[in-house]
Amino acid sequence: MFKIIVDRECGCFKRSDMNNNVEFDSKDDALTTALEIVSTMNDSFCSKHKFILEEVAETFMIKMS
Repeated sequence: MFKIIVDRECGCFKRSDMNNNVEFDSKDDALTTALEIVSTMNDSFCSKHKFILEEVAETFMIKMS
């Protein structure tokens, strides 16, 4: 099981329709979705924060940088 976790949920994330702690059976599906989430967060949120993706074992962590 592969997870996507948003490390710290900013206000924009909380107001969005995105979910935290999402699980996938496939690593490829999890990675693709995580990259889409990071891109959306960096392009559509208020730009107070920049978001990066880190892979830790079977978890994709989205962190503020």
